[in-house]
Amino acid sequence: MRRRTYSTVLLALLLVTSLFATACGKSVGETIDDATITTRVKTALLNDPDIGGLRIDVDTFKGVVTLSGRVKTKSEADKAIAIAQRTGGVTDVKSTLQIEP
Repeated sequence: MRRRTYSTVLLALLLVTSLFATACGKSVGETIDDATITTRVKTALLNDPDIGGLRIDVDTFKGVVTLSGRVKTKSEADKAIAIAQRTGGVTDVKSTLQIEP
């Protein structure tokens, strides 16, 4: 009887976990991959002396990176986009960067 209870609880947990994982449209693996991509892009932006990486937000969904925030020049925005594009795992880059000198 005790094993049956554990089996039932385990099955219920697996079902609930899978519902939460698919609720946001991503698997657990995709979530981890997106977090890794976000971290890599953000690190690359912070390490570039020509880019104000602290003013740029990076979000990733299924490999598509969205850059948002403020930059000082168009060339800074272009360089940030280029850095994101050449980061491993990135399938596309969308930018909503605003130029504010």
